[in-house]
Amino acid sequence: MAMSEDHIALAAEYALGTLDADERAQVEAMMAADKDYAAVVESWQIRLSALNQMVGGVEPSPEVWERIKAAIGAAGDQQAFALPLAAAAPASDTVIVPPRPANDTGLSPESMRVVRFAKQTYVWKRVAGATGAIAAALLLVLGAQLYQPDLLPNALRPPVRTQIVKVETPAPAMPAQYVAVLQQGGDSPAFILTVDPANKMFMVRRVAATPEPGKSYELWLVSDKLQKPRSLGVIGSHDFTINPSMASYDPDMVNKATYAVTIEPEGGSPTGVATGPIVYSGKLVETMPPMPVPPKP
Repeated sequence: MAMSEDHIALAAEYALGTLDADERAQVEAMMAADKDYAAVVESWQIRLSALNQMVGGVEPSPEVWERIKAAIGAAGDQQAFALPLAAAAPASDTVIVPPRPANDTGLSPESMRVVRFAKQTYVWKRVAGATGAIAAALLLVLGAQLYQPDLLPNALRPPVRTQIVKVETPAPAMPAQYVAVLQQGGDSPAFILTVDPANKMFMVRRVAATPEPGKSYELWLVSDKLQKPRSLGVIGSHDFTINPSMASYDPDMVNKATYAVTIEPEGGSPTGVATGPIVYSGKLVETMPPMPVPPKP
């Protein structure tokens, strides 16, 4: 049974003992039909029983009893007087009893305050219970979001946070530097060959070599791992010649090879094999060992 505030107030008045016989019978019928309503009435009886314990017994004075007896006697006389009048009244005459106002409970102001307090207590108890249930549910959801988000529906799962971690790898060490002085005997250097192993390229710096009219200087790589010398290209007429033609050679062979310069027809050897005499030669030497790059401040 859905209990309204009127049902709760009726249970409180039943516990107070302020109901008439019909109303008490109604409450007792509701208690017999609904165990929950019987529990509400019992709870009010337990709450209001404390009021009886706080009030001491009072013996009425003799004057009170005399007034009660006089009132009972007057009521009896009025009833005896009313019976002949009713018998003598015409059949069409009807005694009209004014209805009891809907808002007239017949309770004293003190009883009404108790009833109002009971209603407010019940309402606040329900509100507090609902608030506690909501708080418990929120606590469960938060705990699941922290420890077991897979148990929650997608709408309640916490958003996936992606954190980008930047990992700085140490800078590679600076490779060793190799240089070969290409000359003939003890003469002054004709060319200086610098090899960059990291980029697989070389640079030739013209020093004392003079151009030959109608001829070209060509650089060769000579190694016992090769069947014949390999051309690294023509050395240009400018002071610096840069060539990336070492990419296909093994670094160990590059470091240990002998480098020779021949005089070839203009534009280089037409056959891919040296045709002119070797005028300058030299081997690479390590001018600077590998060094690690200092860390950033």
